[in-house]
Amino acid sequence: MPRPRRRFGSSAPPADGPSGDDQWDSDADAEAVGRKILLDQLAGAPRSRAQLATALKRKLVPDEVAEALLDRFTDVGLIDDAAYAETYVRSKHAERGLAGRALKAELTRKGVSAEVAAVATEGIDADQELATARALVAKRLGSVRGLAPEAQVRRLAGGLARKGYAPGLAYRVVREALATVELPDDPELDD
Repeated sequence: MPRPRRRFGSSAPPADGPSGDDQWDSDADAEAVGRKILLDQLAGAPRSRAQLATALKRKLVPDEVAEALLDRFTDVGLIDDAAYAETYVRSKHAERGLAGRALKAELTRKGVSAEVAAVATEGIDADQELATARALVAKRLGSVRGLAPEAQVRRLAGGLARKGYAPGLAYRVVREALATVELPDDPELDD
């Protein structure tokens, strides 16, 4: 595949890379644009190497230039998939209550290797996951009041399943929570 070349009236490359039939003047132009893309991406939020590679590819930065830039950014510590994965796991578990299984799947979708994702999710122990599942169910208990018991179990367990909790754990937590909920007194039954 031929390397894109771009011809400019000025010496400054465009911020967003070539478009259409335009091509790069040199690898130096592509490198400058690629560096800007990486810095802009990393300024917004941490990103995995794969996400950054996709951003460079989208802007038509040549593969060899992109690889060199990604390697350089990795060498100086600006790209670190392990640190990214650990931070991601900590924040998403705390903010959204996601279980380790869901977090591994999300990290894999973001281009983090399965090994790095597994190491990052090891920090979530079974007791912590159980406590988080209980808190999620407690928060949703009010929304299922008035429903048939089967519907309550189905909705609460389904909510935990969507967050990556194992079915056995989800049903156990839901049944525990529903067993401790006091049913409101029904005045019609007191007569």
